[in-house]
Amino acid sequence: MNMLAVSGNHPPPRVLVLDDDRFMLDMLEDMLHTIGVHDVYTEATTRHALSTLAEQAPDVLICDLALPDMDGIEFLQAAAERGFRGDVILLSGMDSGVRDAAGELARVLGLRVAGIFRKPIALDQLRSAVAR
Repeated sequence: MNMLAVSGNHPPPRVLVLDDDRFMLDMLEDMLHTIGVHDVYTEATTRHALSTLAEQAPDVLICDLALPDMDGIEFLQAAAERGFRGDVILLSGMDSGVRDAAGELARVLGLRVAGIFRKPIALDQLRSAVAR
């Protein structure tokens, strides 16, 4: 079964994906649709992503750590300061030490980290992290 397990009256989550790579954005959006998530917002810049965060109030934020206009940690800090209380899934091609440190910093900022993954993420990893 490819669909996200949705229990009771809980609809599938609304997901914001932030990545400066258009191919990754398209791939993640397709993967999210495959697992049953249809409210997907994709942003390639942190400025637009912060606006979408405020306007759409997603339940899940999928964030690349290497962004050209603001690094992922700075973005997570800005999201936390703006009151984001959804789950965070971190993605990066960087080594595991950098990814783990970013996850710890996100937790210190008060964010709920649902997963930390190396790019590209596998469908099963994404399904598991989003379904938390």
